Amino acid sequence: MAQDGSHHHGERTTTRPPTPLPHQRPGAPAFDLADWATAPRPDAGPGVYRLGYRRIDPERAEAAKVPTWPLLLRAGLNAVVGWLAFVYGVEFAKDGTTLIGVLPSQSAFVATSVVLTLNVLVLGAVIKVFGRMGRWPEVWRRYVAPLLSRTVTQETPGEEDGAAAEATRGQDPWARLRQGGATEAAARLDAEAVGDVDYVRIQRAWESAQADPVFVPAFTEQVAARGAAAFAHPSEARELPGRARRHDLLLGQVCLGVAQDVPKNPLSHRAAGFALDPAVLGTSLLAVGPAGTGKTARLARPVAEALCLQALAGTACAVVVGAADADLGPDAWYDVVITPGDPASVYGLDLYGVAQDPDEAAARLADALLPDELTARAENARTALQQVVGPFHAAFRRYPGVRELRALLSGDPDTLAALVKGLGAAGRLAVYERDLEHRERQRGRADDPGALLADRLALLDRPAFEGAFATDGGGRPPFAMRVLDHPLRVRVKLPERSHPEAARMLSRLVVGQFVQAAGSREDRSLFAGLVVDDASAALDAGSVRGLQGMRGANAGTVLLLRTLVELPEALRAPLFGAVGCRMAFPGIAPWDGRLFSEAWGTHLVQETAVTHTPDTSGGVIRRAGRIGRKALSGTTAQTESVTTRDVERLRWSPSDLAHALPAGHAVVSLTAVSGEQVPPLLVDLRG
Repeated sequence: MAQDGSHHHGERTTTRPPTPLPHQRPGAPAFDLADWATAPRPDAGPGVYRLGYRRIDPERAEAAKVPTWPLLLRAGLNAVVGWLAFVYGVEFAKDGTTLIGVLPSQSAFVATSVVLTLNVLVLGAVIKVFGRMGRWPEVWRRYVAPLLSRTVTQETPGEEDGAAAEATRGQDPWARLRQGGATEAAARLDAEAVGDVDYVRIQRAWESAQADPVFVPAFTEQVAARGAAAFAHPSEARELPGRARRHDLLLGQVCLGVAQDVPKNPLSHRAAGFALDPAVLGTSLLAVGPAGTGKTARLARPVAEALCLQALAGTACAVVVGAADADLGPDAWYDVVITPGDPASVYGLDLYGVAQDPDEAAARLADALLPDELTARAENARTALQQVVGPFHAAFRRYPGVRELRALLSGDPDTLAALVKGLGAAGRLAVYERDLEHRERQRGRADDPGALLADRLALLDRPAFEGAFATDGGGRPPFAMRVLDHPLRVRVKLPERSHPEAARMLSRLVVGQFVQAAGSREDRSLFAGLVVDDASAALDAGSVRGLQGMRGANAGTVLLLRTLVELPEALRAPLFGAVGCRMAFPGIAPWDGRLFSEAWGTHLVQETAVTHTPDTSGGVIRRAGRIGRKALSGTTAQTESVTTRDVERLRWSPSDLAHALPAGHAVVSLTAVSGEQVPPLLVDLRG
C-alpha cells in the first residue's frame, strides 16, 4: 500500500493527490499508517509506553553504571597484561616444540600445525580471561560499535530481537481484511488517507463482523461506500482539534512523560515512556498536589484527550467534570456539554440519574445535597426525601423538579394538595398515605431533615439554573448517566465561581451517578472513564465504596485533589484503599505524604557502613613512620572497615515527597485490573 494515495493493480499506477489527515499540523511529517499499525509493541509492565519500547538487558544496565574513564583504564590495563601473557604463552609454545626438530623432515607440517593450534588456544584463553576482567564487550558496545556503524552497517550484540521486530514495519495494515474476504474494502482503504482513529474503529467493526459471516458483506458494503469514514462516531468526528499528546490507540495508551533513570525506579521502566491505559485506569487513580503543579495540564487534560479519542474509535465513553474555566479541552472535543448556570447551555442534568426505583433516586440525591459536615444526618435526610419522591413519582409518572421538590419538603399546602389528588387519581393514595403522614408529623420540628433539604435545594432553585434540571420536558434536554454504554463524550462545567456551593453539590451528584451507572451496565464492552479535576467535594462514603466495584465493570476514575485535608478524615484511608493507582505531585503537604508513604511501604536496600579506626599495627619501624607522617601532615594513619547489610527503608519518605520532588515531576504507583503492580515511579511529566 502507498501512503501517498497511489495504489497498484499490476498493469498501471494511478496517483491521487495526498489527503491530509485531520490531526496533521502544517509542516508535520505525514502519518504512515503501515509503519504505525505494524510497529513492534513488546510486552511490558503497566505504565510503559509500548510503541517503540526496547527491553533493557540487566547485565548491560549494570555494566553501564561504570564511568567512562575507569572502564577504559581497566580495559587498557587488561589489554597490556593480556598481550604480555599471550607473548609469553607463544614463546612457551615454541620452546615446547623444539624437540620436534629431531624428528624426520616429513614431520615439519605436524610441528607447524601444533604451534598454530597452541597459539590459537593461548589467544582464546587470554581473550576470555582478560576480556572478562577488562569488560571488553562493554567497551565494544559503548564506543567501538557506534564508531564503526558510521561507515559500515553493523548489528551490535543484543539487538537481534529488535531488528527482527523492526522487519515487520511497513507491512500491509489491511492484511486481515484481505484474508477474511473483504478485499474490496481493503482496496478502497488503500486509496485513502486513514488516521489512527479510523484504523482502530474499522478494525473493531471488522472484529464484530467476523463474529458472524453474515455481517461480512454488510461490512464490505459500508467501507466501499464511505471509505475511511465508515462506521464513524455518531458525531461524524474522526479526530480531535488541538490534539497534542502521543497516543497509541491500538493499545489505548496515552504517553504522559518519561520514567526517570534513577535507582528508585524499577529497571524495566527506567528511561521508558510513561503511559496510562484502560487496564491501569480501571483500578482508578488518585492524584494529590497543590495548585500550579500541573495536575490539570499534565494529567487531567491528557487523560480526557485519550478517552475522547477512544470514544471516536468506538472503544470508550468519557465523562469529564471540572470548573467552567478549567482547561480540559475545547467544547469541540465533546458531544454533550452541560453548563449549569449558563443560559446558553444546550443540555441540562438529570438529578435522578440511572436509579432503578424512586427510593434509590432519592437516596442518591440526598447524599449529594448534604455538605460534609452534615453527613451524620444523612440517613434521616434520605428517608425524608424518599417520603416525597416516591409518592410524586407514583402520582405523575415522573420525578419532581427542583422547585416542586423544595415545595414538598417545606410543606407548601397547594403542592401537597395536588400530590394527594394525583395519588387518588392513580389509585395509589393508600400505598403512600403513611409516608405523607409521617412527613407531616416531622414538619415544624427542630430536627426536621426536610427543612434542611429544602434549604439546600434553594441553592439550585435560582434564576441562573432555570431549565437546567427540568423533569417535565419543559427545559433543556437532561443528560442521564444511563447512556454509558454508548461512545459519548460528556463535559460537565461546574459554576465554581458564581455558585460554589451548588457546584460542590453537583460534583457529588455526577460522581455518585457515574459510579452507580458504571457498575450497573449490562453492556460493558466500552471502557467508561471519569475525570474529576477537583474531587475535594465530589466524594462521599457511597462513591468511595463504589470505586472498588468498578474494576470488574470495565470502568475507572481519575480523581484530582489539592490536599487530602479537604476530604473528611473518615474518607481518607478508605479512598487510598479503594484506588489502585496513586500519584503525588511536588509540594505535597507532609501529612499528605505520610499517607502515600504508608501505602507504598518499605523495601530492602543495601546499606554500607564505613568505620575508621587509628592504625596501631606493626612494629617499631611502622610506628615510627606513622609518628613522622603525623608530624609532617597532621593526620593520623587509620584503618578502614566496610560493612554491608540489607535493611528496610521507606520507598518514599514523607519528607522526600514534600521537599525533594523536582518541578514538573511526580511519583506514581500503578495497579492493573489483572492485579499486576508497579512500585512508585519517579516520572518527568514535562516531555
